[in-house]
Amino acid sequence: MDPQQTASVGENRSSPRLCIVPQVSGVGGMVSFQAKMVKTLRERGIAVCFDLRDESYDGVLVVGGTRKVSDLWGARRRGVPVIQRLDGMNWIHRKRRTGYRHYLRSETANVLLSFIRKRIATGVIYQSEFVLNWWERVYGPVTKPYWVVHNGVDLNLYSPDGPHDRPDDRYRLLVVEGRLGGGYELGVEHAISLAAQLAKRTTLSIELMIVGQVPSAVREWVQKTAEIPILWPGLVPPDQIPMVDRSAHLLFAADIHPACPNAVIEALGCGLPVVAFDTGALKELVGAEAGAIVPYGGESWQLDPPDFSSLAQAAVGVLEDQGRYRAGARSYAEANLGLDKMVDGYLEAFGWT
Repeated sequence: MDPQQTASVGENRSSPRLCIVPQVSGVGGMVSFQAKMVKTLRERGIAVCFDLRDESYDGVLVVGGTRKVSDLWGARRRGVPVIQRLDGMNWIHRKRRTGYRHYLRSETANVLLSFIRKRIATGVIYQSEFVLNWWERVYGPVTKPYWVVHNGVDLNLYSPDGPHDRPDDRYRLLVVEGRLGGGYELGVEHAISLAAQLAKRTTLSIELMIVGQVPSAVREWVQKTAEIPILWPGLVPPDQIPMVDRSAHLLFAADIHPACPNAVIEALGCGLPVVAFDTGALKELVGAEAGAIVPYGGESWQLDPPDFSSLAQAAVGVLEDQGRYRAGARSYAEANLGLDKMVDGYLEAFGWT
């Protein structure tokens, strides 16, 4: 059921009430974040609403940006704390052709995010140290409180325990992204290149599974050129992701400069080791015993070809010591990436701890 329809059930109005403002054109990751937040807040007796004009709330959480700028100003003038949760910026459209409309939407979104950060928000939550440094490098620091709070997952749901169909006669390399288009189809190309390098270094064959929305033109090109087996389950319902993660031997984090990718956190919770290039927040999220992060090998911001040979060599070490790395992935998630820890960070920003 839609969390907006159920948020008032069982709420304790004597507790603080939070107004959550969803991001403009939010995608699956934002919807997932909102659902997790609402569920956990309600379990703690904190009321939730979604209408800035309600005015019966004690704090506002802006998930990224919103066009409801005048309503945000109204909350700010009434003395209500307005905390902005910031992801990374749109950037890949400046390096790859994604179409005029996509370019314009991306640039407009960056301007809106920056305006709220600088002019309206009373505090900012960055999803990672990488995101904090990125925003300060591009738009400069702001003289207001800020926090770094990594995303988190329900470690009871995202767990190594449960059904799976992980093969024992081949290695399965997994990629999980919401959408691999609009410039991000580069992740498919990188996954195929990594799988091809792995196939040269392992005794078992390599199978690639790509979960997410992939443009048909990209799939057609891959089917004609790839020399390894590829599974295309498409978009998978969130409640099936744990089983998908448990069915693989490695997750390849295909995005370049990700802010704080849920797919990585979910995989670690399921005991799935992660391999990736050292871009974005990946080094913050993947502990030494939870997978392998290697240097990109070129200028990542210019989308230079990465060093697949080094990543493949590191990945082989993870494949050949699955027990150690699967246990390490789960242990790291338990210590650092639980849902309660994330929510605690948000409540601290509002002074509600």
